Amino acid sequence: MTRQTRSEKLDLRLTAEAKRTLAAAAAAERRSISDFVLESALGRAQETLADRKSFHLDTARWEAFQAALDAPTRELAELKRLLSEPGIFSGREPG
Repeated sequence: MTRQTRSEKLDLRLTAEAKRTLAAAAAAERRSISDFVLESALGRAQETLADRKSFHLDTARWEAFQAALDAPTRELAELKRLLSEPGIFSGREPG
């Protein structure tokens, strides 16, 4: 794995207790607090973004998903009414 030069900085405010906890965890892994926090945060970020980038379906579910995308739209009366009313920024009074 190629090591990249870190050029960006992220400041973080935390309680003394939180810092002690992070320091203890980093020491347990014989790493710096910065390395420990960065790796932990990046791991969590990747977990958060994973299901937003791609998802995997078996054949039956993929076909159902495709059918739902291809299905004609349904008219939703309440949504149509809501979208036809003036918004709070439109400058028009409702009704």
